[in-house]
Amino acid sequence: MRLHAYWRSTTSYRVRIALNLKGVAYETAPVNLMRGEQAEAAYARLNPSQGVPALVLDDGTVLTQSMAILDWLEETHPTPPLLPGDAVVRAQTRAAALVIATDIHPVNNLRVVARLGQLGHDAAVRTAWMNDWMTRGFHAFARMIMADTVFSFGDAPTLADVCLVPQLYNARRWGCDLAPFARLTEIEARCLALPGFAAARPELQPDAT
Repeated sequence: MRLHAYWRSTTSYRVRIALNLKGVAYETAPVNLMRGEQAEAAYARLNPSQGVPALVLDDGTVLTQSMAILDWLEETHPTPPLLPGDAVVRAQTRAAALVIATDIHPVNNLRVVARLGQLGHDAAVRTAWMNDWMTRGFHAFARMIMADTVFSFGDAPTLADVCLVPQLYNARRWGCDLAPFARLTEIEARCLALPGFAAARPELQPDAT
């Protein structure tokens, strides 16, 4: 498999974690978002939304959108599971993951933040915008997860943790105050102690600068 990704992309980071946890071999094909490579014709044909990640399977099939890729991985490589066995807890796990994937990430996406700049908002305003949405999302996430568990929903990482860890990385990048989220950063530390999470760190990727 080939994962078209950008080292600092949180959506790419999610998929790397899941591939690693499930022991799925892949090679990385870097797409430099800062140089606009996602909009070049060859990549735009591969991924019409002109974003990352895009996962090219061994038979040439292309999967896009990180949450759809994570669903595919869960269905085709079920061990270890990233969703709990209980249907209610599965729904709760998905809901927490989607707070990050649909409430935080889309409004903090590179193209959205760039558009804010085009509309006249300076760097300080754009950073405050991102941190506001992250803070709101982290408060919601913290209320939605289980209490007194090793990870967000039990004693093993789930889809919620796969989404949480990259978002916390991004939060630190932009100076978001994480002091109110001690439980989340504790979960993050436990995750990053696992080889699958550790190997997915942005700074360890071949295109990291």
